[in-house]
Amino acid sequence: MHSSSTLKEKIQVKKKTMPLFSKSHKNPAEIVKILKENMAILEKQEKKTDKASEEVSKSLQAMKEILCGTTDKEPPTEVVAQLAQELYNSGLLVTLIANLQLIDFEGKKDVSQIFNNILRRQIGTRSPTVEYISAHPHILFMLLKGYESPNIALRCGIMLRECIRHEPLAKIILFSEQFRDFFKYVEMSTFDIASDAFATFKDLLTRHKLLVADFMEQNYDTIFEDYEKLLHSENYVTKRQSLKLLGELILDRHNFAIMTKYISKPENLKLMMNLLRDKSPNIQFEAFHVFKVFVASPNKTQPIVEILLKNQPKLIEFLSNFQKERTDDEQFTDEKNYLIKQIRDLKKPTA
Repeated sequence: MHSSSTLKEKIQVKKKTMPLFSKSHKNPAEIVKILKENMAILEKQEKKTDKASEEVSKSLQAMKEILCGTTDKEPPTEVVAQLAQELYNSGLLVTLIANLQLIDFEGKKDVSQIFNNILRRQIGTRSPTVEYISAHPHILFMLLKGYESPNIALRCGIMLRECIRHEPLAKIILFSEQFRDFFKYVEMSTFDIASDAFATFKDLLTRHKLLVADFMEQNYDTIFEDYEKLLHSENYVTKRQSLKLLGELILDRHNFAIMTKYISKPENLKLMMNLLRDKSPNIQFEAFHVFKVFVASPNKTQPIVEILLKNQPKLIEFLSNFQKERTDDEQFTDEKNYLIKQIRDLKKPTA
């Protein structure tokens, strides 16, 4: 009898010391409170950080379980709504992003999953988290700046791309001063980070067609001045990706005004003609797809016609032998033959 009562007492004591995680999924307010308190300890970098780090991990897991449910149970809508509200009101969403580097590896993964999950949440046609971030745009710029910190760069990239899916958030980034930071991040020396930054950059410039067309028309000179530096990059991957993206942008019908402006400039044609002779066949191939727009355009400007005429025999010979090994690519062969014909048929303007 005595031993069983001791066992009972032990169990009760055990319960008292672990109130949160036995019923964690029931109480978002408590999870948020504990997470916020322990994040504050991590921020101060005082003695008890190991314990705080453990509590942060547990709280993040409990939060993830609320949002994602478990294998046998869907997350209850009202509890998810309560958690979302707590995250906004407490400012914890901002705290987690601002101090992401203080959280352990698994915790960083959890933060990005929680963030992306809550960002996708809709109530009818409303997206509450999109509205929240629109009102607190510094969240976007903290994520973008994450590319400067190697231990959080890829996690920030995952969250940033999720933000870009939503047009209001993409618009904030595009029309900000910080947009130009992308040109620096895609050139970073760490391959994984540069590639991730480029994936985000590409997403931003291709996902919302009308918004991007408007943005590029308003900021044409500064964008293409920065973009040209990428086309001169010493980094092969950056150069190739940038050329490919340029081809995609100027061939998109939404960007007709930008394309018209781009192909009217003789310096752009000269750059493509140089890139056609790059030592890398892949760079040559991507340059070809931009070069063909200059030649195929029915409304060439006089300076463009003059360059093509001046180089007429050389261009015909060059294109005739250009990447002959691509025998299985019928479209490429047809386009090449079409360009040769266009260049051959060019006539000097009669005085």
